[in-house]
Amino acid sequence: MRIKLTLEYDGTAYAGWQRQQNALAVQQVVEEALARLTGEAVGVTGASRTDAGVHALGQVAHFDTHSPIPPEKFAFALNTMLPADVRVSSSGPAAPDFHARFSARGKRYRYLMYDATHASALYRGLCAHSIYPLDVDRMDREAACMVGTHDFSAFAASGSTVKDTVRTITRCQVVRRQPFVVLTVEGNGFLYNMVRILAGTLMGVGSGKLAPGAVARALETGDRLALGPTAPPQGLTLMEVFYP
Repeated sequence: MRIKLTLEYDGTAYAGWQRQQNALAVQQVVEEALARLTGEAVGVTGASRTDAGVHALGQVAHFDTHSPIPPEKFAFALNTMLPADVRVSSSGPAAPDFHARFSARGKRYRYLMYDATHASALYRGLCAHSIYPLDVDRMDREAACMVGTHDFSAFAASGSTVKDTVRTITRCQVVRRQPFVVLTVEGNGFLYNMVRILAGTLMGVGSGKLAPGAVARALETGDRLALGPTAPPQGLTLMEVFYP
């Protein structure tokens, strides 16, 4: 039986979603909990390989099991075994051909920015800090250039080996929701560090440290140097994965 999970996690203590040899990942703690619960060596496949320090409210994963536990009960059982910073928000049956990653048709990410003279103690693990005031209208105009189908090679992290850098962005918006400035991006796919590079660029434009038009120039030339620095991971959250 194939089971679909929707997960929420605080990524602060983890080296990302994907299991690694020398660091603790979210996938590892979920698989270990499933092994204790089912008595099986269960492999879990996630929709997104979120990076170290990145959070999720809507990560999706699937696994196969012979366990007689009802699909909707896996969430309740797993949450008694998982650490407090990882939770299964829902579980249920999935079609045999459902694949958390390859069946996905799009994702929505959120990036939180906090512009104040002093960093926040309470929100330090959830946002990036800008000591400079951010012009949200200027940032939103800049973000709108992302919408559409483009070659986003300039937004790929150094060392990326992906061959196809064309993606379609359907929504890219910046608004102020106190105490944060919020970037929301939706698209059919994202390159490694793409949203964090965009967030760093928008913070540069919004603070006046980077001239407006940086996104358009980067899309036209493919030049990573036209953009701002990669924003810190803690501001990024995977909000939702879309399926047909």
